[in-house]
Amino acid sequence: MPASTIALGKIGIWTRQFEDCPAAKAQETAAELEQLGFGAIWFGEALGREALTNAGLLLAGTRKIVIATGIANIYARDPITMSAGQKTLMEAYPGRFLLGLGVSHVPLVEQLRGHRYEKPVATMRAYLDTMDHAPYRSVAPAITTPRVLAALGPQMLRLSAERAGGAHPYNTNPEHTAQARAILGPDRLLCPEQAVIFETDPAKARQIGREFLGFYLTLPNYTNNFLRLGFTEADFTNGGSDRLIDAMIAWGDINRIRERIRAHHTAGADHICIQVLPKDPHALPITEWRELAAALL
Repeated sequence: MPASTIALGKIGIWTRQFEDCPAAKAQETAAELEQLGFGAIWFGEALGREALTNAGLLLAGTRKIVIATGIANIYARDPITMSAGQKTLMEAYPGRFLLGLGVSHVPLVEQLRGHRYEKPVATMRAYLDTMDHAPYRSVAPAITTPRVLAALGPQMLRLSAERAGGAHPYNTNPEHTAQARAILGPDRLLCPEQAVIFETDPAKARQIGREFLGFYLTLPNYTNNFLRLGFTEADFTNGGSDRLIDAMIAWGDINRIRERIRAHHTAGADHICIQVLPKDPHALPITEWRELAAALL
């Protein structure tokens, strides 16, 4: 699947705050993000709205911006259903829906959904095999768009290059982006998420960062990747060391944030999914989004 079949632009917004809004407010805000010039809106799937339905809501409320799942959990629906959902949205909104797939995490799969969590790469490969051969007896999309995989480690990144249009790494830094580009090669999409905090006071910024990162430090998929990047288990205590917080989250004024975004692009990213972490995690960071648009677009 060539990456050229979808126009993401260089900068998108990754957000979970739409979960705290009624659907109509989410659509209204998505339309403003489109007007501001962002290329895509990304969102995840955990305890809130179902991913493909949510994508349909946001697509219906906008005209041209790409809506991307970052990610749709493969344990949430079987591969034939996932394939049908992808094709339905691609046909209805040509060139505007990007399916990101991921294997999620043990507690979210086993404790929440009651499935058995299997080996990630083998499970994803088998899932893609079934998706690729899934029957679909409806109107086919005129334009096909690539899928991307949530990928951190080398094996999943290689699978992203072999069986997808690219990768969507989450909770990473420019060093990981450079490593991912080397594995993906030059012709696959690389769309890392980058968390940012508009706070210049180090203690306040790092506290917001720890409140965000603390949950992820309980998940081996992320801690294993941090270890590969040169961090140690000592960096995982008390919500994360200053070194870890500063590496994974860009905080400060707009110039410091812009430097981090530039570093990802220099390292080989095609598109950066910026996630603003506001002081109130449930608040829509519309002021920060407007500032990002003025500085980056």
